[in-house]
Amino acid sequence: MNESCTLVGVCGAGAFGRNHLRVIRESARAELAGVFDIDPARAAAAAAEFGCRAFHSLDDFLSHCQAAIVAVPTVAHREVACLLLDAGLDVLVEKPVAVTVGEARLIIAAATRRGRILQVGHLERFNPAVEAARRILTLPLFFEIHRLSVFTPRSLDVDVVADLMIHDLDILLSMTGRMPDEVRAAGIPVLSDKADIANVRLSFPGGCIANLTASRVSTERVRKLRYFQPRQYVSVDYAKQECVSIAVDENRQVKFLPQAVVKQEPLKRQFDAFLDSIATRERPAVDGEAAARALELASLIVAEMDKHRRVVAESLAAASIHLGPPSAR
Repeated sequence: MNESCTLVGVCGAGAFGRNHLRVIRESARAELAGVFDIDPARAAAAAAEFGCRAFHSLDDFLSHCQAAIVAVPTVAHREVACLLLDAGLDVLVEKPVAVTVGEARLIIAAATRRGRILQVGHLERFNPAVEAARRILTLPLFFEIHRLSVFTPRSLDVDVVADLMIHDLDILLSMTGRMPDEVRAAGIPVLSDKADIANVRLSFPGGCIANLTASRVSTERVRKLRYFQPRQYVSVDYAKQECVSIAVDENRQVKFLPQAVVKQEPLKRQFDAFLDSIATRERPAVDGEAAARALELASLIVAEMDKHRRVVAESLAAASIHLGPPSAR
């Protein structure tokens, strides 16, 4: 092992885990310790693909790592992250940080207790286009955000808010610097037993309004954020990593201004930030507290969606119509 490299392992050999394995293997600042998964065959396949060791137990895994990435299903985040943190490892947990805010607090407490780095994988924070938009942020008064995906069978242990929208909730909270004082939301299951599409309207102290739509049953993939502030409209395409602003100058002339963006893979930038925090022992930009706030807002949204769903269910029951996927019948 190169003494200047951090020995990092990955818990979870699914799609997210394999992406992390690739990034670690390609990093000049880290050494890939190996992978653990509760499915030994899946761990062995990932280990063969990325040329690393497949661990057969978490105890074996943590004894060979200095840091770890937790890419297991969300329902296991609390158990796995706390075990690794208590063992003295620095940890990056995939988003959402946990199923509930209470579980998130337990993870944060474990990191604090052992003085470990805890970073959470809110990947869009490391999107160069988002950083460009943040540089020209002044007083945002209105947000319009769309995140649409084609249906896949992954991440069905959580609803579309925790699966997709939480990325944008984290960005929104980081840009406004406060929690909303009013939440209105609606969402329905379509192809799973949890909400697959959701629409949310948030009101913030000071008058800022945000409209968000997230869907994992779309026919197209859309990742866009737009915000409006005095004399300026800013548009971000997450996927294309493009940021443009439209402003009105003192002569009432409209100016279309593409912002400078150096395109880079956000996952690699996120991992580099994790390694920076490990080296400096400084708090990550996306720490447990930031992730807990996003999860708290997601929980408020889901509660409002549940209220709306009950009203809709009553209407559908009266019309003898079932809400949900065929498998739920």
